Amino acid sequence: MAEEQDQSEKTEDPTQRRLDQALEHGDVVKSQEVSTWFVIGAATLALSVFGGSASASLTTTMRGLLAQSWQMPVDGRALVRLTEQLSLEVLAAVAIPFLLLFLAGLAGNVIQHRLVWSTESLSPKLSKISPAAGFKRLFSKQSLANFIKGILKLALVGTAVSMLLWPERDRLEALVSTDPAAVLPVSLALTLKLLGVVIAILTVVAAADYLFQYRQWYERQKMSLKEIKDEFKETEGDPKIKARIRQLRQSRVRKRMMAAVPGATVVITNPTHYAVALKYEGGMNAPLCVAKGADRIALKIREVAAEAGVPVVENPPLARTLYATVDIDQEIPPEHYKAVAEVVGYVMRLKRAWS
Repeated sequence: MAEEQDQSEKTEDPTQRRLDQALEHGDVVKSQEVSTWFVIGAATLALSVFGGSASASLTTTMRGLLAQSWQMPVDGRALVRLTEQLSLEVLAAVAIPFLLLFLAGLAGNVIQHRLVWSTESLSPKLSKISPAAGFKRLFSKQSLANFIKGILKLALVGTAVSMLLWPERDRLEALVSTDPAAVLPVSLALTLKLLGVVIAILTVVAAADYLFQYRQWYERQKMSLKEIKDEFKETEGDPKIKARIRQLRQSRVRKRMMAAVPGATVVITNPTHYAVALKYEGGMNAPLCVAKGADRIALKIREVAAEAGVPVVENPPLARTLYATVDIDQEIPPEHYKAVAEVVGYVMRLKRAWS
């Protein structure tokens, strides 16, 4: 009951991290029908392309063996050499078709998902030997789908084969009394027809089964809101910790700003909401913003400036503009040169007058 409830809570689409983890654990989309389609297709191709040459090669080998059987030594090392020779000739005749089948079986899996190396599926689990779990798998949605799919394939293939062979029934009866050498071409042609029909049917079955398997796999990967939040904490960090880190950074920035205020040339204020401290010395391209703040931070900047004897100039429009457009340790933009130059010039004149 708890497992069903947990599954019902998984209503959110899986994240990319969840999908990657499923792949690492060997949980991938896999349709056996797709792999079967590739293998049967490869078998049909091998039979049509290499069937004639392979059968001719094997026929020649067996014909020579039967023709010379009376004079072949079969005792001791001679029998071993004969067996090795026959094995090599048979292997040479069927090597390429079998290689093609192997590559087709591999391609049938690779085309559905990239290669996965995982030992998790081999690790012992109690659910694999649990009678209750086995009974549940026996009557699961997947088992029902496999049963229906098997019945459907049997019905479709059986019907197609019957329709194909029924018109050939007289011809097949005549093969009983036909020269064995003439049976092979007829059997090969008829087999290729049957395989063609089977491939056409399996194309539809494989496509439908892959879509079904993908949907089942995707549903298994769905996540609950709690899982998404937990994953976010693992990947992005706990929001509380991030907020604390952000507070510490802001505290360090404020301390650095306040330490730079006594060295500023002028502090431009709103006067109550904003404060921007600028520093200008000979050789600088433009005044530099060494501190800025709003409300309580602005008040603190004005207090530090007053204690250090830094001039505080009230210019609300300029203070608001500089606060919004200039970052700390950044030169003021060229469009504000004139307004800032007037303030800095005014401060310079005051300093000269007092000195």
